[in-house]
Amino acid sequence: MKSINIMLSTINDVKDFVSIVSQFDFEIDLVSGRYAVDAKSIMGIFSLDLSKPIKVNIHSDNTDEFIEAVKRFIVE
Repeated sequence: MKSINIMLSTINDVKDFVSIVSQFDFEIDLVSGRYAVDAKSIMGIFSLDLSKPIKVNIHSDNTDEFIEAVKRFIVE
């Protein structure tokens, strides 16, 4: 499992992120505080606090293509 931090600032960011994530067949979770939701769920993402960076847990050994696809959302 690999983890990165992302920021989803607008509704369009959320829609674009879910569209990208849905193309991958492995599990991807978003974690904010003690809440974890499926990254492929728009409703789940909107239940999180989007004013802060969100941790992305990628459940795959081959994450390079995924990270490249979402690099515009990644923050340190």
